[in-house]
Amino acid sequence: MSGYLILAILGLAILVMFQIAKASEYVSVLNGEEKAFQQSNKINAFLFMVFLVLGLAAAWWCNNLFFNKTLLSKPSASDHGEKIDLMLFITFAITGLVFLLTQILLFWFVYKYQFKEKRKIYFFAHDNKLELIWTVVPALFLTVLVGFGLFYWFGITGDAPKESQLVEITGRQFNWMMRYPGKDGVLGRKNYRLTKADEGNALGVDWEDAASHDDIEASEMHLLVNQPVKLVINAQDVIHDVGLVHFRMKMDAVPGIPTTMWFTPKITTEEMKKITGNKDFVYEISCDQICGTGHYSMKGIVIVQTKAEYDAWMATQKPQYATIMAQNNKSTSSTTDTAMVSKPIAQLIK
Repeated sequence: MSGYLILAILGLAILVMFQIAKASEYVSVLNGEEKAFQQSNKINAFLFMVFLVLGLAAAWWCNNLFFNKTLLSKPSASDHGEKIDLMLFITFAITGLVFLLTQILLFWFVYKYQFKEKRKIYFFAHDNKLELIWTVVPALFLTVLVGFGLFYWFGITGDAPKESQLVEITGRQFNWMMRYPGKDGVLGRKNYRLTKADEGNALGVDWEDAASHDDIEASEMHLLVNQPVKLVINAQDVIHDVGLVHFRMKMDAVPGIPTTMWFTPKITTEEMKKITGNKDFVYEISCDQICGTGHYSMKGIVIVQTKAEYDAWMATQKPQYATIMAQNNKSTSSTTDTAMVSKPIAQLIK
């Protein structure tokens, strides 16, 4: 109902402004062009001030109305994300202050220095001090912001702590695949020539590498709370992008060029459900790079757990190597049994 009321008010305001404009035209016909110009000029100057006040009020109202629906109203789920949020709020503060200052001055100058017959125009073609101020000051602020951005970026993409959990994530139109090392803590090597999804090797893992025999493959990303995690990111077809919005992290997934980033999850999935008041809340992995017709549907799930919960989940997982070997043995056994049964029959037919 409030939405219709707002539309009605806006419609009424437009109608009033239209009627004022029409009335100005009639006045200009009656009083002469010069007087009409002066009157319309005063009206326009006044309307500029009205637009300034209403515009700033509307911006403040929209902020209060929609801020709780943004990610910034919820805490970051990682330590790196807290730094990103801080840098973002500093950027908002600086740019917001500049915006307010420039817009208020712009509209105030239009009102204060509106046309008057006795007012003389001061014209100057160049001013070194002004040029220096509006060039150097923004450059300094931008340099500081970019410097902080690079500092955080190098931290995210630098060497992860030795105790970090290791997770490999691979993008493929249009889903994400995860791989975890087993007890040896090492991921087995891969070769794209070995990729055969129909045979259970969707990631192209080299089974001749003993380190791959205990690797776990899954469709969900399970992370330990308060423990650093290093992501090894790959793509099999086109460029994707691992977007972890709740952790304020993202990284391109490039075919043939593994990329890495690391962070420390700070809030479990269950804790975030309580914080957001949403019992169905899940951390999502989005693809932040347009990758094809199914781009919109390419998402995965991140589950942040305690050590006990993670160990319980890992205990239910079976290495992909063991799964494939069991399928191959079953297939071989079935083929052998069929041959043993069919041989006497063939002999009888002969």
